[in-house]
Amino acid sequence: MSKSSVIGEIAMELRRLQRSFDAFDEAAAARLGLNRTDLRCLDVVLAGGPLPAGRLSVALKLSPAATTTVIDRLERAGMVSRSPDPGNRRRVLVAATDAARSAEAEIFVPVGRAGAQALQKYGPDELAVILDFLRTARGVQEEQAARVGTSS
Repeated sequence: MSKSSVIGEIAMELRRLQRSFDAFDEAAAARLGLNRTDLRCLDVVLAGGPLPAGRLSVALKLSPAATTTVIDRLERAGMVSRSPDPGNRRRVLVAATDAARSAEAEIFVPVGRAGAQALQKYGPDELAVILDFLRTARGVQEEQAARVGTSS
């Protein structure tokens, strides 16, 4: 197989991988009674919370008003709570609730375990190449998202 045909196969597999991520996110959002934006927000909070709402706005690339709406929905769903920031009384921190941590354990932790198990077949040098590829692919996607987002 030529290098260009392998690159073409990789491109097709990346498209399929993206669709599989989308399908998983749709299923997870439906299971939790959330929309995809709310699920993205919950993921950010689970990974790095408690967080100020302003930081969530930046991470989600949403306006402050839209972020407040997302937080309101997640709070009504019992997935996040708000509390005053002890270091800045004008700021509110958003934290994952026990219900969100339970959902993480039920839905997302098994995915991480399965992925780690699948990677066991690779040696350290192969894993280093995979890691480099993933970082490169993410960089390309971020550049292209910026390009598309600024095009008119």
